[in-house]
Amino acid sequence: MPAAATGLRGGRLVVVAACLGAAACAGAPQRTAEQGADDAARAEQVDALLADYRGRVPGASVLVLRDGRPVLRRGYGMAVLEDSVAAAPRTNYRLASVSKQFTAAAVLLLAQDGALDLDDPIKRWLPSLPQACDAITIRQILSHQSGLIDYEDVMPARFDADARQMRDADVLVALEGQDRTYFAPGGGYRYSNSGYALLALTVQKASGRSFAAFLRERIFAPLDMRDTVAYERGVSQVAHRAYGYSFEDGRWRRTDQSPTSAVLGDGGIYSSIDDLAKWDAALYDDRLLSDASRRLAFAAHTPTDVAEVGYGYGWRITGETLWHSGETIGFRNVIVRWPQRRLTVAMLSNRNDPEPYRTALKIGALYLH
Repeated sequence: MPAAATGLRGGRLVVVAACLGAAACAGAPQRTAEQGADDAARAEQVDALLADYRGRVPGASVLVLRDGRPVLRRGYGMAVLEDSVAAAPRTNYRLASVSKQFTAAAVLLLAQDGALDLDDPIKRWLPSLPQACDAITIRQILSHQSGLIDYEDVMPARFDADARQMRDADVLVALEGQDRTYFAPGGGYRYSNSGYALLALTVQKASGRSFAAFLRERIFAPLDMRDTVAYERGVSQVAHRAYGYSFEDGRWRRTDQSPTSAVLGDGGIYSSIDDLAKWDAALYDDRLLSDASRRLAFAAHTPTDVAEVGYGYGWRITGETLWHSGETIGFRNVIVRWPQRRLTVAMLSNRNDPEPYRTALKIGALYLH
């Protein structure tokens, strides 16, 4: 389980309280004056939990959705330290592994279309993989049961954070030379960024579109997630972009990119809490994924290496929660959903520490009672 959040430094607060459009608020019950007062008191408690994100420090954007309504929607601290750009609800952060739920959804959409089958061997789509991958299926990759070798451990030294970043296609090339797996496919669990990079390439092959274009056309545009993007340097832009920072030698230093930041399938999507509210709304009905596809995504297909946590397709399942965190150089993010309670907490931050999962649980606890 992620370590408990610990504080860093002080701050500034941006407050916006507004409904995120008819789609997010349709059917949401009207709030009474007493409920409104309760929410105001809870918001003050959230401010206290986020005190170390306020001021001229790398910040965070925090969203609480209840019954389809944003009851808290705030930015803390800075999205860009050098230019004093404040973090806000529309600020876009690199999601890191929170991206995996979108990669999984893209695969499920293609399965709904009949363009692929979840039980297809991955080599049907990526035949250059070595013999050791013969038995690996798309379904196993989705739930981290493939045994694929971690690409970070075998990537060539020529990649860097600037001129030559690794991409999904480079992951495939690296794995072509690894005629081994950690265990027999389907015989265990090991979290695999390699697998989700291969899924992005599979989406590309099965759809005839680039992975970024498929996400834009089949997920982001239909849900009006206008600023969400699978970012490709020199091809696309990130609106209202937050840059990542790490606290080193007593100061904040920009650490926005690594040699693997351009790999899209495992972590290359940028989004905001405003757009994630639209994504969350779509996970309650069949406007995007069918009931059957959502049941697959939200089922615990395998136990993980953490007790009481299972893994679905791009989601961790813990008791009554569906959640996923994302960690990459300069960014720490999490989304936690209590679907039976119609409650969601999303926290996106542009700093290397702390991991926000525990903070999100504390925020959720304020609104569960």
